[in-house]
Amino acid sequence: MTTGLHLPGGHPRDPRPRQAGDRGARHDENRTRSSVITARAAATFPPASRSVATARSFVRDTLQGWGLTDLVDDAVVLTSELVTNAVIHAGTAAEVQCLRSGDSVRVEVADRYPEREIPLQQSHAALRSPDREGGRGLQLCAALAHRWGVEYTPTHKHVWFHLELPDRPVGTRSAGPSLPTGLLPASDGRIRVAVLQIDGTGTVHAWNEDATALFGYATEQVIGKPLTDLAAWPHTPGTGTGVTEALQLSRWEGSYGIRSATGRVVPVYASHLRVRDSEGEPFTVCLLVHDHERAVIQTPLRSAAPDTTATSEPGAADPFEVFIGTPAPDDLDGLLQRTVERARDMLDADAAFLLLATDDETELEVRASTGLPSARQRFARVPVEAGPGRYGSARMPAVHEDLSVVPGAVPLLSGTGMRSVVTVPLKVEGRLTGSLGVAAESPDRYSNEEALRLQFAADRIALAVESARLGELERLRRGSLSFLVEASDLLAGTLDRDQTLALMAQMTVPTLATWCAVYTIADQSSDPQLSFVLHEDEDRIDALKELLAGIAAPEPVLAPGARVWHAPGLAARDAAQDLDRPGAPSADGQAVGGESVVLPLVARNRVIGMLTLGRPAGDHFRQEVLELAEDLSRRAALALDNARLYSERTAISQSLQRSLLPPQTPEIPGVEVEVIYRAAGEGNEVGGDFYDLFPIRDGAYGFAIGDVCGTGPEAAAVTGLARHALRLLAREGFGGPAVLERLNTAILDEGARSRFLTLLYGELWPQSDGSALLKVVCAGHPLPLRLRPDGTVTAAAESQPLLGVMEELELFEETVTLDPGDVLLCVTDGITERREGSRMLGDEGLTEVLASSTGLTAGAVAARVMRAVERFASSTPSDDMAILAMRVPGLTV
Repeated sequence: MTTGLHLPGGHPRDPRPRQAGDRGARHDENRTRSSVITARAAATFPPASRSVATARSFVRDTLQGWGLTDLVDDAVVLTSELVTNAVIHAGTAAEVQCLRSGDSVRVEVADRYPEREIPLQQSHAALRSPDREGGRGLQLCAALAHRWGVEYTPTHKHVWFHLELPDRPVGTRSAGPSLPTGLLPASDGRIRVAVLQIDGTGTVHAWNEDATALFGYATEQVIGKPLTDLAAWPHTPGTGTGVTEALQLSRWEGSYGIRSATGRVVPVYASHLRVRDSEGEPFTVCLLVHDHERAVIQTPLRSAAPDTTATSEPGAADPFEVFIGTPAPDDLDGLLQRTVERARDMLDADAAFLLLATDDETELEVRASTGLPSARQRFARVPVEAGPGRYGSARMPAVHEDLSVVPGAVPLLSGTGMRSVVTVPLKVEGRLTGSLGVAAESPDRYSNEEALRLQFAADRIALAVESARLGELERLRRGSLSFLVEASDLLAGTLDRDQTLALMAQMTVPTLATWCAVYTIADQSSDPQLSFVLHEDEDRIDALKELLAGIAAPEPVLAPGARVWHAPGLAARDAAQDLDRPGAPSADGQAVGGESVVLPLVARNRVIGMLTLGRPAGDHFRQEVLELAEDLSRRAALALDNARLYSERTAISQSLQRSLLPPQTPEIPGVEVEVIYRAAGEGNEVGGDFYDLFPIRDGAYGFAIGDVCGTGPEAAAVTGLARHALRLLAREGFGGPAVLERLNTAILDEGARSRFLTLLYGELWPQSDGSALLKVVCAGHPLPLRLRPDGTVTAAAESQPLLGVMEELELFEETVTLDPGDVLLCVTDGITERREGSRMLGDEGLTEVLASSTGLTAGAVAARVMRAVERFASSTPSDDMAILAMRVPGLTV
């Protein structure tokens, strides 16, 4: 596609011999030629089927940019037909040119197949059939355009049409029914209308006093700030328009929230209008009121009444047939809204509505309406079959001459002041897909003739509506799959119970619901406990938690699916009626009083909790949202149960591991002692390395440091055996060699579970002269190092066979005297075998670190050794590490 934009001052092509027509009476086409052209836009589209949609978008964008929004629909319809003729039927490129002249527009479509004849010589009867392929574009031109014509050149054929803005008569444009006082919109006091001006970049350019009163921000606080920072935009996965997209539309109306200066979200109803300033730059004017005061600015536009004189022209099409032959908008909501507006105007009604059937055809869901009070919420449902509060006429055309005689016949219109109504079903292949209705304030307005006309319209649009609905469902399913994938990733990323509960709530609010509460059940004999509460407005969380805590939890049910829970809404309404009662919950009934549903959290065939979702007053859940919430609840339940199991097992593991550690390090008179212990592996408190220091008898203390082969729980089991056996045997009076020989036998008795063990065991006696006497046995363990005050480092024992390998051992003990100022350093091989690539700390590196620690306390020596080990390599240690440092204080430190 190639496009070009021409500024004012150009002129259209000179007129050529042509065929032309107009609607009602013929006009001289030269009127268009003599008009002053103020803007021109042109584009060329290749001969491909996608070009038709591209051409529609080009014309729509061009006319909206020129401010001619009232002409967009008709211009897009005509352009679509004419470009289809060019690129599909003629098989050539199509050139589209838009010319603006005052409050009118001329669109020209040219192709390069002038030999293709314009079928105007056919009979009027044949031309009036909208199902014919040939000539339908000109039939639409005759029905919609004020003037149209065809021009031929040796190389091109031009079809043009001229549209003028409809006259806007002075006086009433629309009026609502006369309603009882109780049904009029309520106001809290003075009605304030916030006026915001948003520039082309989406930032706030102007902010009036009412906006300050509504939201609490001073003007200087918001000027230059993006509207996205203030707007709490509703979102459903796979569908919906974002705030950025809404600001780009020529006109938009709807509900969202504004975060006030206090952090509270204020629900508002907004009307956006996109205009241009004096320099031609686009900006958006936003009018905002409290959502419950939306009637102040919610004014559905009524199209001008159809020109009945146009039908008097023999070749003109019936406006009704033009309506049903119009290509549908790209989105379902746009199609439904256009349908109800045109159905209303076609029968000169005061209101119109369209409902879509659920998959099982048992309920109808409100999807579009015009001329009805704002309380008629979208997605509200009514049953199909006959009975009180049901929609008994959904499966066949029906005319109600006076609803006051048959109250409840059309539940949607109860209390609206509408008296007469005609409803017709939308069916596809005999299956009920929806219901279309129009209504008027006065009785006896409609007869069977209007019902037939409306049924004909419903038959023509039913397939388009069903196709658009299926497309919306497909987009919703794709969005739902993306949402569930992301949710699964988040839930799988944590095994913390509290974090899992928070994620469950944060994923549902505000995407699926306005508020959420999670109840958990510890076991089958326990009652549900309220574990987490979240509301999209943070200021309402505490009040919501207080309200839910004051009512009974929902009954745990194993059956899948969402079930309605009325208790929160009833409690909120009771609280609103008794605000003066001391201790009454303060939850806002408008925020909690809507539909609430409960979904069971079932994992491993057990109900472990309930997920409760709620909407504000008057809101209902869509079936698609409930199905998505049900899928999420299944994933969340499994994640929550996994977190519970992990927490239980972690608690058990940590409790067992803590039982393997010494309860405390005793104080030894005249000897400083420091221990540092690091178990390898996340969550491990005990591994294959161990230490112990304990009193044997008066004046005698035992100490040990060892290393079991391997790490983790298996090694920790041997650790527990060794530590407890050492204490028991030493207190029975056995010496060092005898203690280790009996421990060796106990390890071998473990059979396949046995593991070899290196162990340094010793006994210590503080002496009256300030020294300390040690007797040590080193069974295959790294040798203890002795540091003297002059910096000399020597081994304090000899290496002997390790334990758990041979049945017969001959061990001996060595005597060492620590003089004042001496340090004895005992470590496991996780210290000496610390590696960085091919380098290893080794005995030499440890000796060097210890030699530089003269004059330090036992704690400082141990800390310096651990720092050196950590700095030696950047990787996480893969082996357990233990350090036991003992120092006999000298005369000076």
